[in-house]
Amino acid sequence: MGSPLIIPDVPSLPEYEGRDLGVSEWQTVDQSRIDAFADATGDHQWIHVDRARAERESPFGRTVAHGYLTLALAPTLLPELVRVERCSQIVNSGIEKLRLREPVPSGSRIRLGASIQSVRPVPGGAMRVVLAVRFEVEGAKRPAGTGELVFVYFP
Repeated sequence: MGSPLIIPDVPSLPEYEGRDLGVSEWQTVDQSRIDAFADATGDHQWIHVDRARAERESPFGRTVAHGYLTLALAPTLLPELVRVERCSQIVNSGIEKLRLREPVPSGSRIRLGASIQSVRPVPGGAMRVVLAVRFEVEGAKRPAGTGELVFVYFP
């Protein structure tokens, strides 16, 4: 992974439509991160937090990260791929076509791959940007998750 793509300003975003952004650095999803996410969300399902039971009963042989934890890493990983200068704010507008296809076992390393799928203007000079994303697990045959993150960038 190199430096992020620097887009000079919000009005320049349409010039980057279709651009592949590459992949982020690997990020470890360890049990302490999973436990903290469980505490933050109240989702203490045993498959995520009970190591002994997961080893005995889970088809994965160990605990796995919450799907929403995987998604929640996007704000950490995305700045490694792209940065828009002279942007006053970015609003998360949603996720489209989300699929969680593979587990993220505790101790795994994941990274984010993305491309700028579409850009369209919205009132007030802002731009609606759709990023096609994939969350890759090191050594896995297919991504843990795929989808389209939708953001509105304001000048």
